[in-house]
Amino acid sequence: MVKQSVLVVCPGRGTYGATELGTFARHAGHPDLTLFDTMRAANGAPTLSELDGAGKFSSALHASGKNAAPLIYAAGWLDFLALDPARFEVVAVTGNSMGWYTALACAGAVSAEHGFAIADAMGTNSGHHGDGGQLLVSIVGEDWRDAPQLRAEVLARAAKHDAALSIDLGGMLVLAGTAAALDALAPDLPPLPGRPAMGLAGHGPFHTPLMAESSRAALAGLPPEWFGRPQVPLIDGTGRIWRRHSTDPAALHAYTFTAQILEPYDFATAIAVGIKEFAPDRIVLVGPGDTLGGAIGQTLVREGWLGICDKTAFSARQAADPFLIAMGRADQRALVEASQ
Repeated sequence: MVKQSVLVVCPGRGTYGATELGTFARHAGHPDLTLFDTMRAANGAPTLSELDGAGKFSSALHASGKNAAPLIYAAGWLDFLALDPARFEVVAVTGNSMGWYTALACAGAVSAEHGFAIADAMGTNSGHHGDGGQLLVSIVGEDWRDAPQLRAEVLARAAKHDAALSIDLGGMLVLAGTAAALDALAPDLPPLPGRPAMGLAGHGPFHTPLMAESSRAALAGLPPEWFGRPQVPLIDGTGRIWRRHSTDPAALHAYTFTAQILEPYDFATAIAVGIKEFAPDRIVLVGPGDTLGGAIGQTLVREGWLGICDKTAFSARQAADPFLIAMGRADQRALVEASQ
């Protein structure tokens, strides 16, 4: 059997919600889940199994960084392990924002245990920042066609109010800055084709210099010795590819806890590099959830990949022969999961 090549994508904050409760039931008894629970318990924190087994989703509990980050990491890692190695070959790995920590483990640059420790620590460290937050701005309409002029105008207005690009999701931009900057920016945005700009509750000014304290804490507490060379290519938030034989582990550690925290995260470029450099047969979005699927689809439209020129073309391709497979969806998960 000829294996299909896949680009694995790991999601970040905001992907574990009410509908994701119970995610770990299918992983019950998995040794890595047991390990992660043991690590949490040793630190006096609620275990992932306890959090995931709650009768009701609580934003204060499940969406807080100290709990959301390890939940998202573990869900992504366990999904990655569930990929059928007999049918699929992982040719590259990337992630969005906090998903970078999951990507490090999936690519083999850190161990599963150290990856979890990093995500767990960064869930807490991400709360160490200056005043500020994030604003999500959609710059494409229902057809998902790229809007470069609107993009430029939104970024110009952001700069005018001392806000900045935090994450580029292709058809959506996450802007960050102080509370005052975002309050001034929101009413001054140009007319938008989609939903109104939305503040992201509980999010700090991620991927900006306002996260300097978080970066310092990470550098002080998360050692370079945990990092090695990735076993498969790893695409970072600038679109750079970290390859097995050319990666300096110390440089990867430095990027992870400096530039990756303090500078804009260009997820759309990471996806574009992944499809153009590795031409995968599929993109596999590991869990939790599938909310990042829209951003990936919008990037495929922007690049015109496989003739996908708008949302209608993307939907038609997905219905006929899905190029993007989201493991957070039961129907799509079945397409790539190894038989039990």
